[in-house]
Amino acid sequence: MATAKKTPAAPAKKPAAKPAAKKAAAPVKAAAKPAAKKPAARKPNAAFMKELTPSASLAAVVGAAPLPRTEVTKKVWDYIKKHDLQDAANRRNINADDKLKAVFGGKAQVSMFEMTKLISDHLK
Repeated sequence: MATAKKTPAAPAKKPAAKPAAKKAAAPVKAAAKPAAKKPAARKPNAAFMKELTPSASLAAVVGAAPLPRTEVTKKVWDYIKKHDLQDAANRRNINADDKLKAVFGGKAQVSMFEMTKLISDHLK
């Protein structure tokens, strides 16, 4: 079953012509804009990638080899998850076992934000 195209009843009217002065100004504005730049590839921050040596108490958790700060944090989180040390009621808090108490300055529970500060004290 073929359908026939409908032709418009009346052609649409064109809008009235604008003064020529305004048309000439528009291309100048477009040319004045700088070409859009593609965002550059993101480079890792060198401070985060610098290998740091953990203290003896932190080495018991992450190992004695020098590691970048990001890897130390990942290994501490792996340790926390492996030993199920996150607080059940508030997952932002970490319940320290004997190894982590030495890192956390004797505190039994710290928040995850405080944890990164306390870990940085053990990196040289």
